[in-house]
Amino acid sequence: MSGTVFLAVILAAILHAVWNALAKGGGDKELSMTAVVVGHAPLAALTLLFVAPLPAPESWPFVGLSIVLHFGYQVFLMNAYRHGDLTQVYPIARGTGPLVVALVTVGLMGAHLTGTEMLAVGVITAGLVSLGLVRSRDGQRNGKATGLALIVGGFIAAYSLSDGTGARLAGTALGYFSVLALVNAVVFAAFMAWRRPGLLARLARGEARRTFWIGGSASFVAYVIVVWAFTQAPLALVTALRETSIVFALLIGVGLMGERLDLPKLVSTFVTILGAALLRLSKP
Repeated sequence: MSGTVFLAVILAAILHAVWNALAKGGGDKELSMTAVVVGHAPLAALTLLFVAPLPAPESWPFVGLSIVLHFGYQVFLMNAYRHGDLTQVYPIARGTGPLVVALVTVGLMGAHLTGTEMLAVGVITAGLVSLGLVRSRDGQRNGKATGLALIVGGFIAAYSLSDGTGARLAGTALGYFSVLALVNAVVFAAFMAWRRPGLLARLARGEARRTFWIGGSASFVAYVIVVWAFTQAPLALVTALRETSIVFALLIGVGLMGERLDLPKLVSTFVTILGAALLRLSKP
């Protein structure tokens, strides 16, 4: 993985942590998630109007598949956050995806990773999952939240594989994700309008408005970077490195949200950073 791709994916990880902190920090999780997803629409529309062409026809089946997968991811993530906290749900969900992607791309899609790269993917995954297994202050673990987080991880792996393939066929990573994000925003908005009438009107007020503009824009830019990186490096490496966002989410939680940082979380964070370092050093 080149230095440019590495730094770009790290930036995407930081932006991803920012929007998740905004979504989780809101009192109404459904409103916050809706603000982020629908908040993709302004940048996506402007990009398609003035910057990027439409993706090639060969990629449209993957656009359709990814819309379904991203929608499933967003719905299950909302429910996971209703039952568990950020430091449990996020690491398990994000840690599952890279492992599944690595197994599928190497085992079924013929991708080749060096021994060091495979070790780096494994170390990153172990670090992220171990963060999710740290017990809460009352000594308990939340089985329902864990199960939902594992389902979310499955969706992450599935849409990563779909988007990685689709972006390579599209001829334009930016155009590909802009179409996907715009349609996904419309679908999600329609779903939430049916689920909670009147919710969309609240996007223009207070905290939801901030999450719409900042969280939505951060999420859009983060995944545009990731989709571009899918066209530049093996899917498994990009997916694993992107999930170092949990480290940045942890720093935001401790530094800005007053969450406690204990020794197990510190060790898990160090393991994750070690995996990222191995990944960067695996190739010139």
